[in-house]
Amino acid sequence: MDTLIETHGPIVAAEARPIKLACRNVWKVYGQRPDYYFDSRGYVIDADALSERMRAEAHLPAVVDASFEVATGEIFVIMGLSGSGKSTLVRCLSRLVEPSAGEILLNGRNLLKASAKELIQIRRHDMGMVFQNFGLLPHLTVLENVAFPLKIQHKGQKEREERAREMIALVGLNGREKSLPSQLSGGQQQRVGIARSLAVGPELWFLDEPFSALDPLIRRQMQDEFLRLQKMLKKTIIFITHDIGEAFRLADRLAIMRAGKIVQIGRPADIVLNPADDYVAQFTEEIPLLRVIKAGDLAKPAGEMNIDQSIAAEANIETLIPSIAGGTKAFRVLRADGPPHMLLAADVLAVLERDMRRQAP
Repeated sequence: MDTLIETHGPIVAAEARPIKLACRNVWKVYGQRPDYYFDSRGYVIDADALSERMRAEAHLPAVVDASFEVATGEIFVIMGLSGSGKSTLVRCLSRLVEPSAGEILLNGRNLLKASAKELIQIRRHDMGMVFQNFGLLPHLTVLENVAFPLKIQHKGQKEREERAREMIALVGLNGREKSLPSQLSGGQQQRVGIARSLAVGPELWFLDEPFSALDPLIRRQMQDEFLRLQKMLKKTIIFITHDIGEAFRLADRLAIMRAGKIVQIGRPADIVLNPADDYVAQFTEEIPLLRVIKAGDLAKPAGEMNIDQSIAAEANIETLIPSIAGGTKAFRVLRADGPPHMLLAADVLAVLERDMRRQAP
């Protein structure tokens, strides 16, 4: 039986992958007495009513009753506008900010019960973090910056330099090992930050607006680099962004936040085809359906198929338009998790028609 991931809307299957991180009913409340609002279990019956009461009583609920699960190897994107609570939430997940209530489970272990000493070890060995501010040490070379977290772990010099060189090669910075951060471009500096965060071999990788300080061309290149690395490393990733185009390009699934609350969780195709409310619909209305929906999202099980053209489940349906224009009526969709499915050209054309209606003035 598939593992089921809780959503604010339709339930989404996680393809039976084990759950790496579970976030259950997490709150972060700022004010004079945030603990007053929760009993010993942090149990809340009506989150909306409680958050309104908090605001009326001069408290700020920055994260409101957040619940989701992230499967091993998944890219889970949390997105929202400035002030939506996404960065506060990701800091709660790593306990850089202490949640006011809820549970955060890493491999089934509640991080909120970990001691300060245990938490330091978890961050050093199990978590990698990359932020918008590259955070490089200006007096250290690229090699020394990447090796720095291994030095904190008291690894020997030979071991940490070998590992650092591997990570530098992984992000495409061979030959820049002796450079200082000031001698690198913004994109190169961010690559160093990524290499440094990967040096410890983290199980869980947090990226908070990592590319937002870069200009559009470099940002696109870094997204390509990120996807390349993920294809190789298959990390469990929580990625924070306010850029909806970036979110839909990178996410296996995404959560959309508004005023501290998660309003919808799902695959990109689920969200553009079935928005949970008017806010989500308006937020996603400029996203072209053809570039978001993949062949696997529309494909259906089929018996014997006499079809000449095979495509990957990950292929965007936009790429199928030339074949359909040439007369192709159906495609065999190759899936990594089971037998091939079939995608009808008529289903692709139905999405195209819907997309044209959405974009019409």
